[in-house]
Amino acid sequence: MTKFSIRTATSADSGFLVDMLMEAMNWLPERNWSRKEILTNPELAHYVTGWMQPGDFGVIAVDLADRPVGAAWCRYLTAADPGYGYVSDDVPELTIGVVESWRNRGVGRALLRAVLYVAHDWGLQAVSLSVERANFAARLYASEGFHTVESFDDADTMVAELAGRRLPGGVRSFVQSEPLTVDELHQQKD
Repeated sequence: MTKFSIRTATSADSGFLVDMLMEAMNWLPERNWSRKEILTNPELAHYVTGWMQPGDFGVIAVDLADRPVGAAWCRYLTAADPGYGYVSDDVPELTIGVVESWRNRGVGRALLRAVLYVAHDWGLQAVSLSVERANFAARLYASEGFHTVESFDDADTMVAELAGRRLPGGVRSFVQSEPLTVDELHQQKD
């Protein structure tokens, strides 16, 4: 049985967020962005450089030995330095990554629900992201309430509207100290 827990991201997680940005960027087997390439590319580095800035928030999935296995975080980017999923200065952009050996175990869905809960709890109206259409994560985002607001050649900008939205039952329990099994996660899906 796969067990993990989710905790709040801290400034100490900055290095792991770079690792998860690499996982997100290298979802295609033929891609191999290095840490150095990501950190020297302004279009990618702005998702992690200087973590935690005011307004940044996120969650980290950890295994039973407290090793991080995934992360989801939001950062406000501006029209002067927009991200791939930029929609406006007042909508933070979500980035999510899961260690390859932990994919398809419910970690990504749990992270997504947890970070959306935090955003909702903070009173945010929406969260955006960018996803390539061929990425299997696009189906996850759609199943969790994201909708496409802009399309490009092979990628979409998606938004989850949070105002008035009913989040999945029990989502508060995702940010907890007790590990959840995949079965427990699926039971919490509305």
